[in-house]
Amino acid sequence: MKWLSKKGARLKIDEYKGPLGSIKGFELTTGKISWGDETEWEPMGPHPKPHIPTLRDWFFKLMKRYPPYYMPICDMCCLCTYGKCNLSKGRTGACGINMETQQARIVEIACCIGASCHSAHGDHLLHWLKEKYGNVPINFGNNIAVEMPHTRLVVGMKPENLEDLETAMEWVHYTITHLLASGHTGQESSHLDYEAKSFLAGLADSVGMEISDAVQIAAYGFPAGEPDVPVVELGMGTMDVENKATILMIGHNVAPGVELVDYVREKGIEDKVDIGAICCTAHDLTRYYDGAKVIGSMSRQMHFIRSGLADVVMVDEQCVNLRSFEQAQLVGSPFIATNEKNMGGLPNRTEDPVEEIVDDLVSGNVPGVLILDPVKAGMVATETAIKVHPLRKSRSAIPDEDGCIQMAYNCNGCGNCQRNCPNDLPLVEGVRLAKEGDFSVLENVFDDCLDCGRCEADCMKNVSPLTLIMYAGRDKIRNEKFNVRVGRGPIQDTEIRNVGAPIVLGEIPGIVAIIGCASYGHDIQELYKLAEEFCVRNYIVVVSGCGAMDIGLVKDEDGKTLYDRFPGDFDRGGLVNVGSCVSNPHITGAAIKVANIFARRPLRGNFEEIADYILHRVGAVGVAWGAMSQKAASIASMANGLGVPAVVGPHAAEYRRAYIGRSDNEDAWKVYNARDGTANHLVGPGPEHLLTTAESIEQAICLVAKMCLRPADNSKGRMIKLSHWIDLERKYKGVDFPNDLEKFIRVDADIPINMKDEILEYLKEKGWEPKEIVDPTLLKRLCHA
Repeated sequence: MKWLSKKGARLKIDEYKGPLGSIKGFELTTGKISWGDETEWEPMGPHPKPHIPTLRDWFFKLMKRYPPYYMPICDMCCLCTYGKCNLSKGRTGACGINMETQQARIVEIACCIGASCHSAHGDHLLHWLKEKYGNVPINFGNNIAVEMPHTRLVVGMKPENLEDLETAMEWVHYTITHLLASGHTGQESSHLDYEAKSFLAGLADSVGMEISDAVQIAAYGFPAGEPDVPVVELGMGTMDVENKATILMIGHNVAPGVELVDYVREKGIEDKVDIGAICCTAHDLTRYYDGAKVIGSMSRQMHFIRSGLADVVMVDEQCVNLRSFEQAQLVGSPFIATNEKNMGGLPNRTEDPVEEIVDDLVSGNVPGVLILDPVKAGMVATETAIKVHPLRKSRSAIPDEDGCIQMAYNCNGCGNCQRNCPNDLPLVEGVRLAKEGDFSVLENVFDDCLDCGRCEADCMKNVSPLTLIMYAGRDKIRNEKFNVRVGRGPIQDTEIRNVGAPIVLGEIPGIVAIIGCASYGHDIQELYKLAEEFCVRNYIVVVSGCGAMDIGLVKDEDGKTLYDRFPGDFDRGGLVNVGSCVSNPHITGAAIKVANIFARRPLRGNFEEIADYILHRVGAVGVAWGAMSQKAASIASMANGLGVPAVVGPHAAEYRRAYIGRSDNEDAWKVYNARDGTANHLVGPGPEHLLTTAESIEQAICLVAKMCLRPADNSKGRMIKLSHWIDLERKYKGVDFPNDLEKFIRVDADIPINMKDEILEYLKEKGWEPKEIVDPTLLKRLCHA
């Protein structure tokens, strides 16, 4: 007997006369209808829909190997009215909390905020698209039978349509609510339990993100794993500001953008309107319409708007610079907010006629409006842009050279701007030279500028170093044109079958996932260097979000970007853009599918076993390079809980917490041998850390190669991984060998052949002895004996 589950049913009879009698005004509503035993796709594992205690033992096992290490950026707790409480030098707060637990609590709250951002985004899309298109089936095509591996793994269900996604989302919201409650005054007293809750928030985030992208793929027809997706234009100079009305979209929720595109297509005015976007809306919009332009990452917002390149600015949710409305007003660009999470104090014009809203925006009677209907927002943005374009004439808020020189003369050299700059750029010297008409220093720091505006906010003399930097970089702003590959979405099952064995055995050295906002100095060149280094070495490089944009902003001597040089296949040497932030689960989902498809480990509600497999066998490493929002915390916790380590930096202390392994603590590296069930087998430190920091891209590159090492590598795979690690240490650090190489060589067969003699001599000096190679697991129940 099969167990089936259907969404609630409703029976309504207005009037009936027949053999059964007369019935009038009868209505029956039920909840889910279910019967039997659900085994039609996979037996249920031990941990479906985990609650706070469910996976606590697994998370504690991880923290025994990788204890949390805290880097407080503030000694105070200011969360409640007992405080503020000074927690430095061993003090406790009024509620009894200490510094360690406070830092863990802040990270847990940040993880919940990040998870709620993605789940609320997905929930909005889910209900909007279900209302518009109905109960659309979840179908990723013939090459993907294992859709939504996170939802299968964590929630224990195989979604078949949008209504099923509502059920999965219920678990996400329930979990986030309980986790947030733990952050209240007088709740959790253990930093380790706060960390366990952070891991669980990461799982909620993984499901919320996966639902968000599944909805888009199902309802909008986004690419569902096809490697050969279009290449689209990238950069601030891609919009045709001379001949077309330009609309800039900012944020993460693509619903208004899709409606905008549909309206432009319906009216046949593609030749009159140019559409560009910043942040993840850019990725998702190009997955729907390859005529859209990817302007760039979050740090491009003020540059682009203040330069006057957008006739209309439309924002949705997440990663919107909160000065964007102010900047739009400086250049006379009408502003449209479209989401309840970011309403900006604007008048709600959702119910007003389109013509009336357009007239008010074009005339300047109102500088901005709130429109919560995506269809109407798209119509208003289009009609407003067309009418305001000839009036604005690309009006800029950046003065000409004489105006910039006069502004610079207001500077008294106090240095407030430079002290307030996150990257400590040479602003004092740059502004001093600008007085003489020399903008070379400011031009040189253009790529290093975060576009945050803190320099001008802290100036007492009405000088804006940011504006002067924009003037110095005006040619780059106008002419920045590159390419980026459209987000392809999930990894195909067929690709996993091809690479599963080489990844697990180590013959493909690793999967390097570059994610994040990439908002720190030299980020474009640095990320390019990192991505190129691992692509040419036949790692699989997977990218998403703003990081995926920034690695495309560099060309080689032949004028080619990385997307022109490397294919989009999930295979050795591939550069795979999965898409926006909510596409991140496709990266960790690939590791999950390696365990499921290659190793035949069951997914359904079976989180511990899959995470244990990934931790010990799948050489995947995440890299988040640059400042990020609270979503960084939840995304990292999602990956870490699954056994995927991450490298973060630079300025990595702002992350507050790392998971640092101690290679000298043998107890932390003891495992069961799954072949015979015996305990206390010592495996080398691999991966050495779960969340660690790097302050230079060179250090990060070396760390990534090192973190791809796994205890279950076979000797051929370990030899390949060690070759790359040693070579990178020589290239970027100038050393003969890593200073702890001996810890990662288990037997003679691990030693790279071309360096064998010199490595053997090195090992002899270190007193190295061979180690056993076992089938490692942290879970007794997975042992065969």
